[in-house]
Amino acid sequence: MDGESLLNHSDKCATAENCTQVTWFLMLGLTEQEGLKGMLFVVFLFIYSVTLMGNLGMIVLIHTEPQLHTPMYFFLSVLSFTDSSYSTVDTPRLLGNFLTSGQSISFAGCAVQMALMSLLGTAECLLLAIMAYDRFVAICHPLLYHTIMSQRLCVQLVAAIYTASAANSALLTSYIFKLPYCGPNVINHYFCDLPPVLQLACADTAEVEAIIFSWFALIFFFTITIILVSYAYILVTICRMHSLEAQNKALSTCASHLTVICLWYGTIIFMYAQPSSHSPMEQNKVVSVFYTVVIPMLNPLIYSLRNKDVKCAFKRRCLSKLTS
Repeated sequence: MDGESLLNHSDKCATAENCTQVTWFLMLGLTEQEGLKGMLFVVFLFIYSVTLMGNLGMIVLIHTEPQLHTPMYFFLSVLSFTDSSYSTVDTPRLLGNFLTSGQSISFAGCAVQMALMSLLGTAECLLLAIMAYDRFVAICHPLLYHTIMSQRLCVQLVAAIYTASAANSALLTSYIFKLPYCGPNVINHYFCDLPPVLQLACADTAEVEAIIFSWFALIFFFTITIILVSYAYILVTICRMHSLEAQNKALSTCASHLTVICLWYGTIIFMYAQPSSHSPMEQNKVVSVFYTVVIPMLNPLIYSLRNKDVKCAFKRRCLSKLTS
């Protein structure tokens, strides 16, 4: 039986007790058009290479340049680590799907992949909120900035982010994989994402979907509130500045962060703020590519191209390599 017929198969168990639990899933990948796979493999391999070089390069640059040893760049290095990890969880399997007609993944492996994607996605949301608070302190309370945003507090915030993200990931993944899965076992996606996996469950998923939506709403409103309140105070402070140069400098330090926020939250809202049954799976796959593959590549480019400190540090690094 081919992938399409398996996907359309609807002979599910009448009750969970009659189910024979599936032990593995078959992922169809991004596309089943053989003529496109070779070209897409090259494109996504290039994107993944740029993602790793950009994010890992940003981490090395921040940790080796004393001028970048500030709370803002510390959080940026954590963001780069999160982005490179996020892309690494799913992109290698995506590349593998371009080389084969379908890739299998064990039931446990699918759960682990979903848990990691959920953990890193949640961490990115929380991290962007903390970075907004960091900008608030830097612009609204510049004299107290290094006192408030001490190294100890920064490390504690990152630890809290990953702890909360891990707890959220464990909760959501446990809810999803406690459901019975008795077939079909074909995931119409290139990684184990929430909507396509839930569609394979042999039970009513309304309650689980409600829980997922509630948790998404809680995380979204918590982080977006921090971001909006922080930037509201920042905007008021900038408007009160008498120097146009000071206003431009303050705005330039926020421009990169605001761009990343718009890209990330825009795609996440479009992807998850709707019931999974109401959104076409092909559309979801395209949106997923943007936030799991493209955005992790764009973030270091946005921060490097729009940030004078990073550009200057990069030039110094290149010059020191050339003269050594």
